Amino acid sequence: MSAALTAAERASRVKLMIFDVDGVLTDGGLLFTAAGDAMKSFNSLDGHGVKLLGEAGIATAIITGRRSDIVAARAKEMKIAHLFQGVENKLAVFADLIASLGLTADQCGYMGDDWPDLPVLLRCGFATAPANAHPEVIARAHWVAEARGGQGAVREACDAILRAQRRYDGLLAAACGA
Repeated sequence: MSAALTAAERASRVKLMIFDVDGVLTDGGLLFTAAGDAMKSFNSLDGHGVKLLGEAGIATAIITGRRSDIVAARAKEMKIAHLFQGVENKLAVFADLIASLGLTADQCGYMGDDWPDLPVLLRCGFATAPANAHPEVIARAHWVAEARGGQGAVREACDAILRAQRRYDGLLAAACGA
């Protein structure tokens, strides 16, 4: 794939969008109860953006290094069919996932915020990051959100994909009852 492609051209090819969790779907804060249970805060705008991708026929996935029942519940609520938790080698999971779906790396987008995300970000067709991602991630991303992780960055990426694929206006019209 040519390095000269614009972010919109890259987004127009996305058939699968993959997200990290901590720092992307959440603000990256790690909260624990006295019993040791993890708590996470998710943004409703982000969740609706993920659902809109599904309505547009774009598959979604989560690949995360941590394991959490909360993430499984949120993924189910957002209708994310492909959930991979406790992953040490994100690139291997990415390769297996796209092979199972019959896709190429160029047809995939990924949003990550830190070094463990770089192997996938460097190989996918549409590498995205929240505004507060690590500088090395931002330097390698094709597109960077204005919002921070857990505060609307995912929704911005979803909207960018939907606009690039000329599906945004139709989904908006349907939401307005047109």
